[in-house]
Amino acid sequence: MTTIRTLSGDADLRAVWPLVSQLRPEFDEDRFVAQMHRQIAQGCRATVAFDEDGAPRAFACWRVMEMLAVGLHVYVDDLIVDQTVRSRGYGKAMLDWLKAEAKRLGCARLQLDSGTQRQDAHAFYLRERLRIEAFHFGVRLD
Repeated sequence: MTTIRTLSGDADLRAVWPLVSQLRPEFDEDRFVAQMHRQIAQGCRATVAFDEDGAPRAFACWRVMEMLAVGLHVYVDDLIVDQTVRSRGYGKAMLDWLKAEAKRLGCARLQLDSGTQRQDAHAFYLRERLRIEAFHFGVRLD
């Protein structure tokens, strides 16, 4: 049984840090917690799927956005599934929850970006009927 809930408190965020660090090793726990508090203050939501023993197994940082190109939508900043339990349904449960939440909030779409090196994640997204719709471009501003 998977339980999904949105977090905001310092202790809850620290408890999911070991999971988040699997995707974001460039952060340390304090930097992660501080940035999540800033992002939450700007409307981001930190949502976690817990297993039947209460262990965090999937994490999503997401927000509701409106853009001319796609209208009102949920944008998923990060979607992380514990590498020790992949292919056990936690990612699907989180993605299904995010889709349902987006619909509940009146959104027309769910969108996310995924690094080009994350082929296993891409295979999962394609299985879950997400489609590659655009290229994402960026430039570092030194």
